[in-house]
Amino acid sequence: MASASVAAMEERLPWFGRMPADQRASVLLITQAGAAGFVGWLRDSEEALKLTTDAFRNAPRELSRWISLRQTVELVRLAIEVFEEQLPELASGDAERAALMEGILRYGREVAFAAANSYAAAAEARGAWDARLEALVVDGIVRGDAEESLLSRATALGWDPAADATVLVGNPRSDDPPTAVFEVRSRAARVGRPVLLSVQGSRLVVVVAGPTGGDGDNAEILTRMAVAFDDGPVVAGPTVPSLAEAHHSASDALSGLRAVVGWPNAPRPVRSADLLPERALAGDPEAEWQLVQRVAQPLEEAGSTLLGTVETYLEAGGVLETCAKTMFVHPNTVRYRLRRVADLTGRNPTDPRDAQVLRIGLCVGRLARSRGLW
Repeated sequence: MASASVAAMEERLPWFGRMPADQRASVLLITQAGAAGFVGWLRDSEEALKLTTDAFRNAPRELSRWISLRQTVELVRLAIEVFEEQLPELASGDAERAALMEGILRYGREVAFAAANSYAAAAEARGAWDARLEALVVDGIVRGDAEESLLSRATALGWDPAADATVLVGNPRSDDPPTAVFEVRSRAARVGRPVLLSVQGSRLVVVVAGPTGGDGDNAEILTRMAVAFDDGPVVAGPTVPSLAEAHHSASDALSGLRAVVGWPNAPRPVRSADLLPERALAGDPEAEWQLVQRVAQPLEEAGSTLLGTVETYLEAGGVLETCAKTMFVHPNTVRYRLRRVADLTGRNPTDPRDAQVLRIGLCVGRLARSRGLW
């Protein structure tokens, strides 16, 4: 019956015939073990589950390496059909025939459950391994590990190394890491974005693939992902063009998370670039340098007139008429120059928050120049 089952598999299942000879031989051995298990099961039906599990404990694990669960179900179904066709010929009467047919149906059910349990165990083992590998990748991004090792691990998880990446950091919604991971994955599935994540103590680090700025749905991705975090600040690093550069996004995001307490009314999530003043005050040299590049340097290069106007405007407390009187110019001239400042730095001096960024940026620039850093 085992040989007849394998012959039927070769005839009815095209993919089975394309398998290597050693793998088909393994299927024959497994089918023979199933037939022997059926004989033992008939002798002692009370031990049905134990005997079936013992007979198929190792076989499905081997099968799972090169045969999918769907294909295994097809093999089991076909073997049971062959047994159903041939078993009646072995019966001496109607009573035995009925007992054999009932037995093979019940035994087939036990075999199917045993195979499913084995594949489920294999899937759980792979899932646990993937979770550990994912944690290593995220930890490597945070620590700035070697690019090649990080990319190879991420590729093994199905991540596209060339995709844009944005790092989000905050507090997990649960003290149980699996629960926190489930929350993030559920939210990521809703927004249709691949993610890498890791719960690092009281900190949740999430790497989101794809663009996260501009207009349309991309602008809402981070806001929708922030729902998966616990109450409190959520900081997003800059979007980088590939996973190899994700360490810069993670570094800025973590720096922002340490400094965001200095801005109680910060939005959620808040970009790390919007926390440059707080990060600089907290002693982040990268934030100081970004303030120099984005604020102090452009204004310095634009000339003393523009720089003097914005400094006078800030010292006047943002009162345009006072600034104009101090500089002996028309208020419209001040307005024009302030628009130039906004174009150069991306910060509008008439906005209270942007004014604070400009003030601290100019201060950091003067300190850097005094130390000969630029």
